[in-house]
Amino acid sequence: MKANFLEIHSAADYIGPGAVEVPLYQSEITDIVRRRGPFGQRIRQVPATGHPSRFFEETAIPAPGTAGFVDPRNITAPVVTPTRVERSVPLKAIVAQLSYNLFDMELGVQQKQFAYLQAKDLLDTVDGVLRTHDVALWNGSDTSLTAPTTTQYYGAAAQIAAGGNSVTIGTSASITDGLKSTIAQMVSNSGFEVRPTAIYANPVLLDLLDREMKSEFNVVLSTKEVSAGLTVKTLSTQAGEIPLIHDWTLSYTGTPGSGSAVLPAYIVTEDMIEYHWLGDPSARIFQLGVPGSLASQYVVAKFGGVVVKGASYAHAQVLVDR
Repeated sequence: MKANFLEIHSAADYIGPGAVEVPLYQSEITDIVRRRGPFGQRIRQVPATGHPSRFFEETAIPAPGTAGFVDPRNITAPVVTPTRVERSVPLKAIVAQLSYNLFDMELGVQQKQFAYLQAKDLLDTVDGVLRTHDVALWNGSDTSLTAPTTTQYYGAAAQIAAGGNSVTIGTSASITDGLKSTIAQMVSNSGFEVRPTAIYANPVLLDLLDREMKSEFNVVLSTKEVSAGLTVKTLSTQAGEIPLIHDWTLSYTGTPGSGSAVLPAYIVTEDMIEYHWLGDPSARIFQLGVPGSLASQYVVAKFGGVVVKGASYAHAQVLVDR
């Protein structure tokens, strides 16, 4: 085997009289990588009842006509029965594994550079699991809560769309009027006491809405802090001031302004959307035994499933054509 020798010039930045400059780096790694989405941090977190996690939903009280007025001198009481249905949500698993090579770890300690890197890599792995979770909360590829078809969540966007409460705003129609009228229709529901709490959309759509309010009505939307560090604009509706929450996980198709772009927005009642967790609502870290390779191995796991209760009446999908 032929040995190859390299000159120090290949590692040094500069060699000259009285100077040998070798590469050094800042001890902090530049990092503004996108991690969590807001949706998963605002919906309800509840312990699962099993696999699948089950619950009952009341869809109607005794309807008018079955309980009503009678002749006070000839009272005949009709038999009435509340309408309740059984629902369920299957639990899914998100996992990731991280391995630390013993040689590389000891080399890093001896070099005294990036001393925090082991902890950062582990936290980044946890964030990676939670990012996958946040994206799938809206966009999971499963298509059924009763007969799962994939290992992913049945995304909230698809559940709301399947509920059938969907509205399309044409290319020349007002986004503001479309959202406000949809909420008014939801609030006027005589069968359910609906009170939407938020509108989720991609920041591009919310920017179009903001520009429309400014150009057509000369109005600047007011702002509201909906959680620590998250301040959003609000829209005045028949359900009150509704936060307009920008969520990067909600994508759109086409190029806005081309006439063929479709930008979705979701009007939701957040208390009616639940994440059923198993074990713990957060991602958990498990350390495995050290194998013969002497690598330290960690597995990050999260178990649960998302369900949109009242998908057909408590929420709405609005598709904006632009």
